[in-house]
Amino acid sequence: MTTDKLRSILFLSIALTVCFLSVPSFSVLADSNKTRPGLSPRTATDYIHAVIQADRKVYSHDIVARLGKLGLLNASENWKEENSLLLPAQFLLKSAELSNERGIGMRYYLTSLWPINKNNSPKSKNEITGLQEIARNPDAPFTWIVKEGNRWYYQAIYPDVATSESCVTCHNNHPHSPKKDFKVGDVMGGILINLPIGKQEKHAEPGKHQFPPEIISDYVHSVLESDREIYSKYIVDRLKNQNIIQSSENWWAEKSLPLPAQFLLNASRLVEKNKLGVHFRLISLWPINSKNGPANEFEHTGLETVETHPIRPYIGTSRIGQKDYFKAVYPDFAVTQGCVNCHNDSPESPKKDFKLNDVMGGIAVSLAMN
Repeated sequence: MTTDKLRSILFLSIALTVCFLSVPSFSVLADSNKTRPGLSPRTATDYIHAVIQADRKVYSHDIVARLGKLGLLNASENWKEENSLLLPAQFLLKSAELSNERGIGMRYYLTSLWPINKNNSPKSKNEITGLQEIARNPDAPFTWIVKEGNRWYYQAIYPDVATSESCVTCHNNHPHSPKKDFKVGDVMGGILINLPIGKQEKHAEPGKHQFPPEIISDYVHSVLESDREIYSKYIVDRLKNQNIIQSSENWWAEKSLPLPAQFLLNASRLVEKNKLGVHFRLISLWPINSKNGPANEFEHTGLETVETHPIRPYIGTSRIGQKDYFKAVYPDFAVTQGCVNCHNDSPESPKKDFKLNDVMGGIAVSLAMN
């Protein structure tokens, strides 16, 4: 073989290596979890639960309790027939159903020792034990590893606490409620989060499994996407189309509903206060509120990437102080016509030609790794 041919082959090999190492950060390598630190199952469920709980608290307090006190709109079990709000438990159940239907692996649902709906009864002895334990000790979740079929799962039950008078009143007055003496602050049941951890026997050993951060980020995003879609379709758009109540940017002063983007914004602030290490925010290249523009080069590149390639998130890592963070930007789609109309009609919107299912921006998720 001639020297020139050898040089050509060597150059081609180097070029291919450089090309491979320069794969855009939104591509996930199959063995990336071997080189990147992972998240423990407990940390993973803590992150997921923090987002579920924040979204639920915003709905319970800012929507149901607030509008009820103002005498504008109540929540009821028969919300379709009565043109009312979904009960907080129904909101969570619908969101969980939507997320679970995606078949991404993670599942979550409400369960209770005193369910109004029998479908929410505990499904195993472990669930019964877990519900009993969190009722006695609501400061921590109850966790275990179980085998179902040929796969191992990590399961965690977090206490579902009555945070408002409307939750207590609903359960105490309901004819099908087995318990009628709840008080604000009581544990009424639990939120169970179920994570698949594999088929090998080693997964049955506590501390032996680590989740790649991109998987947990996908789970967090699934909760956010589901909650936002349920809020947009079943609250904002439905009640607006029935001329019952409007949504508004100045929702507090105007005694109206928060916009879907504001719903998630309020939840992100609650998550931030927990200081667990999980963060999220809505961002856009065309924000109505300039504060929701990209905060750095990563977010700007991420938004451009998911707008062009909305099939997967744009991912990366960073180090802030002594902590490593996994970061992802997911495409934020216009899931309802209300989203489209709001942005196209707003005088502050830089873009006024959105269509249904367009990428309007992104959801940025950040997870602390240590």
